[in-house]
Amino acid sequence: MYIPLDITLRLSDSHSPIQFLIGPRQCGKSTLLSHLAGPSFKEVTFDDLQLRTLANRDPGLFLEQFKPPVLLDEVQYVPHLFPEIKRYVDEQKRRRIETGHPIPALFRMTGSNQLLLDHNVKESLAGRVSHFHLNTLTVHEIKKAFDNVDLVDILFQGGWPELYIDRSLSPVVYLNDYIRSYIEKDIVLSAGVQKQEAFGIVLGLLAARTGMLLDYANMARDSGIQGVTVKEWISILERTALVQYLKPYASNLNLRLTKTPKLYFMDTGLAVRLQGWRERTPLLTSPQAGALFETLVFSEILKFIQNYGKDWKIHLWRTKEGEEIDFLITTDSGDTIALDAKMSLQTTQAIRLPESFKKLFPHVGQIVLVTFGGHRIRLSRECLAVPVAELHDFLTERSGK
Repeated sequence: MYIPLDITLRLSDSHSPIQFLIGPRQCGKSTLLSHLAGPSFKEVTFDDLQLRTLANRDPGLFLEQFKPPVLLDEVQYVPHLFPEIKRYVDEQKRRRIETGHPIPALFRMTGSNQLLLDHNVKESLAGRVSHFHLNTLTVHEIKKAFDNVDLVDILFQGGWPELYIDRSLSPVVYLNDYIRSYIEKDIVLSAGVQKQEAFGIVLGLLAARTGMLLDYANMARDSGIQGVTVKEWISILERTALVQYLKPYASNLNLRLTKTPKLYFMDTGLAVRLQGWRERTPLLTSPQAGALFETLVFSEILKFIQNYGKDWKIHLWRTKEGEEIDFLITTDSGDTIALDAKMSLQTTQAIRLPESFKKLFPHVGQIVLVTFGGHRIRLSRECLAVPVAELHDFLTERSGK
């Protein structure tokens, strides 16, 4: 089953000779590109060891057998192929200049390990490739494709496409396998992490702290790992798109603003599994529920920005006295949006913007409460409630301003 994705239009409109779709394994990259490419593109996956060996040993012969247009899946495994792709694209450009015809899309690629991709792509394909980032499904994409999916399911199992296509799959088993095969093997080994067991402990501690201020010293104490190592490991997870920092807004006009970032998992299902939850119902009444919902809201915002190629900035706004707005978004038009995540099945009480915030942002007239359920409703002149299921539509409306 093909699930329509919000990023589809951006990819379809791209005229680059190389389109590179980066994101975690099993988030739907190759399925999306295969759907867009149609029968004109040959498809090659480098999970196939024989093809991987051929592409690395004799890249010229590989391209003779698999002439573009071609879809190449998991290209981080074939670093020796990149110079040959560069040569091929440059040759096609020279021919097109002579004829006056635009160069079509020649290569569509996917990659799931940014650690292995960084050097090869930057060095070999600079100026020839358009990058796109895809993560797991958004609430908007899931709700659009599956009418009967409950928001509790989304919070519990995240946005992994296979878990919605095949409802017989156990999220617990699926995500356990994912953690073992992708995170503990692929990422850890390619990053050269020696203390694999300790890495797993840090991963679990991070999941328990998703949506919270990041304290390296506290993490180091609880894990028994040096703070500099913890920081390095978190950076690895951030580069592989599994977690994301939310940096605080900084202003020289207000020294009361905190400098400590927050950290969020990009998929709540992964965070829930690493926290050890095996059932949905107890999760909703647990102390972690609020932070997990905040994580869901953050990922929805960031995926919206990535899927539509928005030049938006998102920050945490927090003073040292504890006044806080979860998400401060600055759009490419200069519009500022203040959002707070409030997990409530009932109508949320209206709240006011902090006075210190109003002094910095006098043009921001309202705070938006993103709620678990309910309907979009104005709670007061400066407070609007928007359910997370409608957050995509709300952001779309604001992007047109």
